Amino acid sequence: MVGGLTTACGDDEKKADPLRGRQWALDTLRLPDAWKDTEGDDTVIAVVDSGVDLKHPDLKGRLVGGYDFVDGDKKPQDGFGHGTHVAGIAAAHTDNGIGVAGGAPAAKIMPVRVLGADGSGSNGNITRGIVWAADHGADVINLSLGEGPLMSNLLQGGILNAAIQHAHDKGAVVVAAAGNDGAATQPYKVQTPVLVVGASDRDGQPAEFSNFGAQDAVSAPGVGIMSTLPTYGVQLTEKKNGEVNDSGYGELDGTSMAAPYVAAVAALLHGEGKDPDEIMRIIRDTAKNPDHVEKLGLGVVDAKAAADSADD
Repeated sequence: MVGGLTTACGDDEKKADPLRGRQWALDTLRLPDAWKDTEGDDTVIAVVDSGVDLKHPDLKGRLVGGYDFVDGDKKPQDGFGHGTHVAGIAAAHTDNGIGVAGGAPAAKIMPVRVLGADGSGSNGNITRGIVWAADHGADVINLSLGEGPLMSNLLQGGILNAAIQHAHDKGAVVVAAAGNDGAATQPYKVQTPVLVVGASDRDGQPAEFSNFGAQDAVSAPGVGIMSTLPTYGVQLTEKKNGEVNDSGYGELDGTSMAAPYVAAVAALLHGEGKDPDEIMRIIRDTAKNPDHVEKLGLGVVDAKAAADSADD
């Protein structure tokens, strides 16, 4: 039992996830190969976002206690859909015969709601969310805040730098989406200990929407990413014809989808006993960019190479 919640299926009851074949990113990142060495046991990934569908069958039981800074309570239910998608990428149940596989099969998710039903959020709530997650035991903190006006707010104010430093000092790795404006940016102060992630496509090239240029940034798949969605109607599950996708799953694009894959790799390395600085160094050192494509930063993350390096 973790955070008062138990897992939904036993480790000895492995069944193939039916949507696994649509998760091309797992293979690109060589995550299944890395799982042979580490699955991120006893690691908590805080998803500082729009909350999580707390009863989703592929997430229920993966959760530890979180907080809702929008409503000011301890029920961070997702009213937008974004956080549920991010959480599934990072650590949905794997091999449970339901839906998708998560990037870190043995990690847990700490839902911290800082974005409202329209996907917007205040700098103050985001900052408080990061600090709260760090103070309540998060080992990895995922910030998929690159959509809409959020990134421009961060660029203008830089308010999150101190919160990220606080999280690092508490022992958490902070992973942040680069943003989706297709622009060269340095969203955080150079000395801020944060791992910025851009998006790549199926061909290993930079996604056309992905921001680039942050110091020591890496890339991960962010196009056509299949993951969990709320099983009820929210903005991201409403179709153009007014119907609602209540299947609990769907594909999204964005650096917001790339970041939680890297957060999952960070969780795997934390499970190997590595500290935040070691985790960031290993992920950066093992990223692959054979053609030296500038917009990929240091390159596309390689989970297997990172796990192997952790064993050296």
